[in-house]
Amino acid sequence: MQKNHIELAGYLAARPELRFLPSGTKVANVRMGETYRFVGQDGKQQAHTNWHSLVFYNEVAEVAMTYEQGENIWVEGTMQQRKFTPADGSTRTVHEIHVKSCHIVAAARIERETAPTNDELQVSGGAQRSGANHHGDEWPVGPA
Repeated sequence: MQKNHIELAGYLAARPELRFLPSGTKVANVRMGETYRFVGQDGKQQAHTNWHSLVFYNEVAEVAMTYEQGENIWVEGTMQQRKFTPADGSTRTVHEIHVKSCHIVAAARIERETAPTNDELQVSGGAQRSGANHHGDEWPVGPA
């Protein structure tokens, strides 16, 4: 038996981009980073971020368009491999997650919505808010 099912949770690198296929089908694309932490051979804590290309279609694309950069989301879908030929004539292969369902991880959104703004922190003399989520982990940052 073969099974192509994937579930991922992570943070959006940017706001999803919406486009339309010639058939009129809505498609949203965005990259998501998921970071895992481990203890290296030297005994020090290390982290690695995997970047995934997400593709949302139709109604799921409409939901994806409500998400913001840095949003902590959970997605469920299938892994697809696609080959294409860019202008230089080489053949390239990309792996994409075709999202069937997606959800916001509520705790991160609630924290962001209730946290004071940078202006409020500067006025009160507090330290500026870092990009930490509710678990104290840094949001993955890097090339999208």
